[in-house]
Amino acid sequence: MAKAKTLKVQQTGSPIRRPKDQRATLVGLGLNKMHRTRELEDTPAVRGMIRKVRHMVRVIED
Repeated sequence: MAKAKTLKVQQTGSPIRRPKDQRATLVGLGLNKMHRTRELEDTPAVRGMIRKVRHMVRVIED
């Protein structure tokens, strides 16, 4: 069985003075503090969430 592809995402921007939907997207990704990193499954839904807050996150290449 092949291992599911993953993405490492790190929060680089603050959610202060951002719209509530962007804050909620960060929480949905498991990010809510600066420089926190999460390894997430590479799905279209996760990619869409990353795209929505791309100015506040960084995708780390392995």
